[in-house]
Amino acid sequence: MRFCRSHLGALFFPALLLIGVSAATFTTMPPVIEMRTYKIRPGKRQEVIEIFTSRSIPAHRQIGMKILGPFLSIEDPDTFFFMRGFPDLASREPMKSQFYDGPLWKGELEQRVMPLIEKYESVLVEDTVGLFGEWTGAD
Repeated sequence: MRFCRSHLGALFFPALLLIGVSAATFTTMPPVIEMRTYKIRPGKRQEVIEIFTSRSIPAHRQIGMKILGPFLSIEDPDTFFFMRGFPDLASREPMKSQFYDGPLWKGELEQRVMPLIEKYESVLVEDTVGLFGEWTGAD
């Protein structure tokens, strides 16, 4: 059985060592990355990109999420992609909640952006190649 040290907290780690759990069983969870695809209402992609880059990306970075993109589809003028990185799986939901429950999203961005989005998809992947640590300009 493996335990993630970040999940157990500093109080539990010494106690588990005392009962015979080897320190080698503790691992650090790898970063995770959401691969996000947005299909925007026709002709509105540039407007969404401007809001995304000027308001959303700085707020994500302030919370500690890393953003890579946006990447504009060459094949579809109403689609774009971006990657949103988290230090580990355990931090993902709290960080997302901090953004989506915060005043910027609730008081401004949700009303501005959601009516412009036809659909969006997200695929969560484990960062097995160390991309999260290599992103520059994301802190």
